[in-house]
Amino acid sequence: MSGDADVARAAGLMAEPARAKVLMALADGRALPASLLASEAGVSPQTVSGHLRKLLDGGMVAVEQSGRHRYYKLSGPEVAAAIEALARLAKPQPIKSLRQSTRAAALREARTCYDHLAGRLGVALLDGLVRREALTRTDGGTGADRRPDDPLAAQLPDGPYALGPNATKVFGELGVDLDDQPSRRQLLRFCVDWSEQRHHLSGQLGASIVNSFLANNWLHRRPNQRAVDLTNAGHQSLAGLLGG
Repeated sequence: MSGDADVARAAGLMAEPARAKVLMALADGRALPASLLASEAGVSPQTVSGHLRKLLDGGMVAVEQSGRHRYYKLSGPEVAAAIEALARLAKPQPIKSLRQSTRAAALREARTCYDHLAGRLGVALLDGLVRREALTRTDGGTGADRRPDDPLAAQLPDGPYALGPNATKVFGELGVDLDDQPSRRQLLRFCVDWSEQRHHLSGQLGASIVNSFLANNWLHRRPNQRAVDLTNAGHQSLAGLLGG
């Protein structure tokens, strides 16, 4: 028999500032080495090793071995969802430099949340998919607008969308074949974006879109950051979908 979820332990793991920075650095779904995570968190390699051990023991991160090197990643999308939810509830840290200001703005413009697009770009993408009838609202809502009773910054188990009449055509234009999607993961999932307070697409389709955008050089990852940028090719290819 099991008791209630040990929320206090999970919250405690995320409450330490350096560990929080480690988790934020991993929230785009990539696996990163401890040396880079130490730099991101502003601590020594020895200190970050201790933090990573605690996160591993707590089930928040997993580790992959590649030769002599170890790479750390979030244990699953539910951890990324928890980070996004806390980011929505938390007050912004004071900006003390131009670098911080630029980075914060970039995160709100476009970022990856585990393996799907978030920020203004993620929301605009979902708006465009609804406008082009690749997806349809099943609740009478408009575009990517959040429903009044949706929890802020959370994954939605019952997102109000379904594949629309133009799904095959529009997703094909984005380089995604609807007939060639793995069945082990839910095709359509949605989140409430913490910075936009509107919906963005997650699930298998969200991940496939990111993979396609990267493969086509429509999307560029910023080194050591969750922020991403549309390339010139991406702007041109997605202009109609994103509204110009």
